[in-house]
Amino acid sequence: MSQLILIADGDAEASERLDVHLRREGFRTVGAMDGQAALDLHGRVRPDLILLDAGLPGRDGWDVLGEIRRRGPTPIVMTAEVDDGVSRVQALRIGADDYLARPVDALEAATRARAILRRLAGASGAGLLKVGALEVDPAGYQAAVVTPEGRRKLALTLTEFRILAQLAQAPSRVFSRAELSEGCRPSRASDTRTLDSHVSHLRRKLAESGATEVVVNVRGVGYRLDPAF
Repeated sequence: MSQLILIADGDAEASERLDVHLRREGFRTVGAMDGQAALDLHGRVRPDLILLDAGLPGRDGWDVLGEIRRRGPTPIVMTAEVDDGVSRVQALRIGADDYLARPVDALEAATRARAILRRLAGASGAGLLKVGALEVDPAGYQAAVVTPEGRRKLALTLTEFRILAQLAQAPSRVFSRAELSEGCRPSRASDTRTLDSHVSHLRRKLAESGATEVVVNVRGVGYRLDPAF
């Protein structure tokens, strides 16, 4: 069965344009015109990916993004009228996987969606990764730190998880910022501006779970995992 995309867009014309093109590209689609409808549909149909308009009426896209990210790792491409660094960083920090300026080009949206879903499909074939007391399950999108007090599950955003999973695939190897950016958001490989912020949040969550200094910054070149933590 083809993958299902939820088009959460308050602009009927834009929504229809995306719907037509995504169906032509082989996706199935469902649509929501306001924030609450988007949340309700997400709960009922469990889409493979969401195209989310920041300016949704009612509960806006920012609120919807936060709520869906609390529910789980459904991939989200945020769309917004403002194409600036502040909005993009905000979307990625909350947990979006990519960001598109409006008006959204339907072909680009389909390309971004396919790239994200392809990356996820590739990750699902990997087995459990263990680095010291750290466990990463690429198939289940879960990570945990095993301590003497018990197993502590990490509450990571999808981007944080992807960074950690990529690092865990080759412990001790130094991954450049460009490699990590490409790995967590392949459709915007050259954008490394927010990577350090994601890594900072990841390191804080690891430290809070008992894994201090696991992700090592190597002389500003990139990052690696320390298997001996």
